[in-house]
Amino acid sequence: MYRIVFFLISSILLIGCNGNKKQLQNIKDTIALPYYNDPTFTPVFIKDKSSVQKEITHTIADFEFLNQDSVLVNQNIIKNKIHVANFIFTTCGSICPIMTDNLRIVSDSLQNNKDLVFLSYSVTPWIDTPSKLNTYKKIHDITNKNWQFLTGSKSDIYKLARQSYYAEEDIGFSRDSTEFLHTEHLILVDKSKKIRGIYNGTVALDMKALINDINTLKNEE
Repeated sequence: MYRIVFFLISSILLIGCNGNKKQLQNIKDTIALPYYNDPTFTPVFIKDKSSVQKEITHTIADFEFLNQDSVLVNQNIIKNKIHVANFIFTTCGSICPIMTDNLRIVSDSLQNNKDLVFLSYSVTPWIDTPSKLNTYKKIHDITNKNWQFLTGSKSDIYKLARQSYYAEEDIGFSRDSTEFLHTEHLILVDKSKKIRGIYNGTVALDMKALINDINTLKNEE
């Protein structure tokens, strides 16, 4: 009798443990943040990590620009790193200073995360020389070495903004490439260079969401 009871209890515990293991595995395989695969920014939720490469084809293209220290920076700076991108210009008197100061809050909050890079691309590169970007960085009290301010060819920056980052949301790369680029969006990109979030850089509440999503992405990967 005791053996039968012991066998039943053991079986129940074994099933329970296996169930918990399966639940833990399901949680581990769950992808919390959506992907964004086109300029409409329609979220695509993937349940199985093995399906990502097949279903999410869009990635950030390679690039090469000068940073605020006149150092040539390319896509290797974001290799195997999470990054946040935005588009600013130093003479902007409206959204850019707000966006930069808000993003600095994110940078300061996650200063110990060495796998996180911030890229601020100038949309007036014919004005924003490396020295001007350096001054802009100092004015906004940015000390994070992993925050790069980039300048270079206007056509290359605008193409990257519209065709890779979809920086103007649903407008995407359908807008005339010569038309001035001005957006408050911050774009979150994972280590595989796939877009995982879009935020309003002028809204403080969105910065909290961005911090949470960066931490979620870090745990996911």
